[in-house]
Amino acid sequence: MKLDKQNCVNKSPLNHYLILVMSIASALTVANIYYMQPLLAKIAQYYHVTQGYSGLLATLTQIGYAFGIFLILPLADIIEKRDLILSMLLGAAVFLLLLFFSSNIVIALFASFGIGFCSIVPQLLIPLAAQLANPNERGKVIGSIMSGLLIGILLSRVVSGFVGKYMGWKSIYLMAAFFMFMLLVILRFTLSKSYAGSKIKYSESLKSMVVLIKQFPILRESSIVGSMVFLAFSAFWAALTFLLQSSHYNMGTDAAGLFGLAGIVGALFSPLAGKISDKKGARFTVGINIVVIIAAYVVFIIFGFQLWGLIIGVILLDLGVQSCNVSNQTRIHQLSEEARNRVTSVYMVSYFLGGAVGSYLGTFSFQHFGWIGVCVIGFLSQLSAVYAHTYKLKKKNQF
Repeated sequence: MKLDKQNCVNKSPLNHYLILVMSIASALTVANIYYMQPLLAKIAQYYHVTQGYSGLLATLTQIGYAFGIFLILPLADIIEKRDLILSMLLGAAVFLLLLFFSSNIVIALFASFGIGFCSIVPQLLIPLAAQLANPNERGKVIGSIMSGLLIGILLSRVVSGFVGKYMGWKSIYLMAAFFMFMLLVILRFTLSKSYAGSKIKYSESLKSMVVLIKQFPILRESSIVGSMVFLAFSAFWAALTFLLQSSHYNMGTDAAGLFGLAGIVGALFSPLAGKISDKKGARFTVGINIVVIIAAYVVFIIFGFQLWGLIIGVILLDLGVQSCNVSNQTRIHQLSEEARNRVTSVYMVSYFLGGAVGSYLGTFSFQHFGWIGVCVIGFLSQLSAVYAHTYKLKKKNQF
């Protein structure tokens, strides 16, 4: 009887209301990782550290996110998913409060890692939605939830930029903790129980991810491309706040945050990118978006010291990165029903490790080589993405 109940719950319908709730939850949770990007200059001043050192906060947050995906996401193939999601929300709230009350950079670094580790809720919700969606609508559903997630990424910078200027940079973390407690209550009564379909042990689950990497060439390709794409994205956003506060612009944290509004154009394109992936093939869409990202960095290196140039570059960058991520996830979610969360874990660990490296290289390059150095990082990452995407182009089972 218990098995029948589990199967029934696992097959519950995915309606528009549930997709909306998942999208909002993804937006509010992923925002935890990105609040600090427009605030890095203020954080450096607050803790009396260098620009490069303050960049470690963003780096550790993304490393924490990667570790959370690696260690927690495989559990979703083994244990009940709703309780796991609620536990992560509670943990995120605790670490957000710890950062709010932190008195030195060491505590802030520890809290940043914990925030990233526990803010993996979107990566638990996306495979759940893919599991519940009809196969012919999977790309569209993933794109819809990704839109919420990506709007959360971009608006987080807008909100934190303004809050940082007018209320102090720490205030946003108190607000974020409140959002996590609110989501905990809402999802407790919105999500149904969703039991795992796999009987694999946790230790075996972690080991099996190595097997999945060897088994699926598409997973290897998507992981490398995703990491390089997100490296370019994170390098830009980590360096942007320092560029805007330099003598070229003399702008504050609110201006850095406002650039997130330009990037929303890319986020709004995600459902359409999902539809294109369903019709034209996700691999085709990935290739187009790498070209778009390269175009963004061409604009940055030529017109980066003009405000209109930055705005156009941001639109192209976010459009390319977000659409590429949707298409990559559409590809990998077709690989294995039973191992979907582990497949997602491999991809997203690579994705956010690339982002962590990008955050560090963005601040380091700007500090030592200026804006041109940041653009060089962007170009080199995309050359790597092109190589991974075109390597053994004629190999089988591409989609």
